[in-house]
Amino acid sequence: MSRSPSFSVKQELSLKINLESLQQWVAAFCIIRFDLEQGQLIEECYPPGYLSNEEELDVAFSSFPDSVSQNQNRSSIHDCIFFFRIQRRKSSEQGNVTSSEIIEIDDKEVSSKSMKEKVFNSRKTRNDTKCLKYLYGYVFNRQRHDERLKRGGEQKSVVILSHNPYSSVFRPLLQIMGPLYFDIGKKALEHIAAYVSMWPAPVPGKQIELPIGNALLKVSLPPAHSLPFEIGMFEESASAMAPFLPNNQSIPQGLFHDSDIFGTFRGILLQLWLLWELLLIGEPILIIGPTPPQCCEAVASLVSLVAPLPCSVDFRPYFTIHDPDFKHLNSLQEGDTFPPMILGVTNLFFLKALRNIPHIISVGSPAPNSNRVPFSSSSSSSRIPGRPEGFGLHQLSLKKFSPSKLLSAVKLRRDGPLCLMTEHKEAIWSTYVATTKPDTSILNRLIDAGMSPRVEESMSVVNNEILRRHFLELTTNFLAPFGPYFRATTPSEGSIPFTDPPPLPPFDADEFLANLSARGVGKFLLKRMKSNWLDLYKRFLKGPNFIPWFQRRRTVAEQEQHRLWRQARMKADIQLLISKMPELEIVDSFSAIERHLHGEIQMEKSGRAGADFAETCQKLKKDLQAVFNVLPKDMQQLLLMNPERAALLQVSSEPTKLPGRPSLQIGVLSSTSPR
Repeated sequence: MSRSPSFSVKQELSLKINLESLQQWVAAFCIIRFDLEQGQLIEECYPPGYLSNEEELDVAFSSFPDSVSQNQNRSSIHDCIFFFRIQRRKSSEQGNVTSSEIIEIDDKEVSSKSMKEKVFNSRKTRNDTKCLKYLYGYVFNRQRHDERLKRGGEQKSVVILSHNPYSSVFRPLLQIMGPLYFDIGKKALEHIAAYVSMWPAPVPGKQIELPIGNALLKVSLPPAHSLPFEIGMFEESASAMAPFLPNNQSIPQGLFHDSDIFGTFRGILLQLWLLWELLLIGEPILIIGPTPPQCCEAVASLVSLVAPLPCSVDFRPYFTIHDPDFKHLNSLQEGDTFPPMILGVTNLFFLKALRNIPHIISVGSPAPNSNRVPFSSSSSSSRIPGRPEGFGLHQLSLKKFSPSKLLSAVKLRRDGPLCLMTEHKEAIWSTYVATTKPDTSILNRLIDAGMSPRVEESMSVVNNEILRRHFLELTTNFLAPFGPYFRATTPSEGSIPFTDPPPLPPFDADEFLANLSARGVGKFLLKRMKSNWLDLYKRFLKGPNFIPWFQRRRTVAEQEQHRLWRQARMKADIQLLISKMPELEIVDSFSAIERHLHGEIQMEKSGRAGADFAETCQKLKKDLQAVFNVLPKDMQQLLLMNPERAALLQVSSEPTKLPGRPSLQIGVLSSTSPR
């Protein structure tokens, strides 16, 4: 399988690679070979030495399918692309706590003061976690079947490692890089690294063009607010976050916005609202697919369902028995609490090893030559050939009643997920009863494209847009009642903007739930949820997604409020303000302006000053001087005894004449001036 004809390596390309620029996108490139004697081996890693020995093993074990594809051809090549997410060993050695440890809440705590303490103190935990916790691996795996080779074939994987979940970038990059490596060898790593190091820095939430050879990747990056909580390296804006629906629908609102929700869950579309709730409240889920690409797509699609809510559940798109966390999960006994995780697996051994996990989803269909028995679903007999039709309810398991179908459903429930050991079925095993009702109007808008691959692909794009828009609206409306806790205030006209802004409203879960119960949840959710909708909010408050999201939103709201008050200070007419102030308030204003000025200087020293730093400082110095000019002379001399303060006042100003007060001219003063 050769690389795309639209791609070619530029011979004049300089291979001088800027590692700092490269690692804005890619942590490392790896080539991993499956050796018959030694197992998985990393042949190449660029830049070298990036991974510890333990991490090399973790990456190597995660970069191969659990089973070799069954193909009857004498000599053939089978390629597949998937991705995994592993926990970094360095982070655990430094004692970083997991999200589930940070936000675990007892039933008794959900409405208590400790909830508020956890919300506002969790920032400290985040700041102490200086190393990124997770590493994403994007894999191009090639299995070559050849009867002349030992054991009938060989397999290798080309892996891109990154701290960023940019699947929209790394999947198309792998489609170029994978075949290129098998054409020209390890030189491909250097060439691709050279191109990537020339890319501009990633800008979350924007569409960006990335040149690679003579090709151009046009990709959209997920917004900053949707990136995993531990990344937190990008500035977030209040306007870009829930609970408000976005105006521009072309901008991604969450992770994995390009995942195929419709294609992945096509056989269980009626259960999407159940899955949305399970992820919203952070329930542990095991997803079983016949192949790594299928289980990865299912995990990615599930995470994307709750956009714009960031997913704080530990999700693993492709999880194997070699993962360091498997030992702990396998040791859990009946009655033990399973940690909030979403695990995508292909090995049916997990059905027995993780039998205590409460929710199991089976997705996808086996390859024609697989040793698993495919599950065939019947289609509607009334369908007109060649004509797309809606995915009506008669096609979504709500067909006419028949005893055989009832018996099949009872048998499926009785046998449990272990029936997958003999026959693959698309199904869900869960005792959870959803509050949200399936939206039949959305299901009826979905289009069944039939068997034509080209039409199927285009119709999937349309169907995914319909589903993604609906669940974005559903999540946004669910989060809307929290809006008042993130509402930034602005100084009222004529008020003094130099005082500290009022704090955001404090959050108390009991009070929130009582108020929500009294006023209702709104028309959108009311007609889509059962009468026990308040229970869903209670579960959400106790789940792993609430506190990280709430704390992050509060931080952004505080930053927005700081920006608004800073803007008001820049526009304030200090002469008009102090003409209306009593003497005591003038003294307080002097202290406040001085404090804000020191804050700007400290921001500049730490390298975090804005582009308007010089203009802001100049305005604050002039305002400080103006207030200083109307203070009593003995207080002026007392203030000037501080050398640092005296330096701030080395600005000449016009005389300030206020009604009922003597005019004072300060100009340049020293701390030794006579009284």
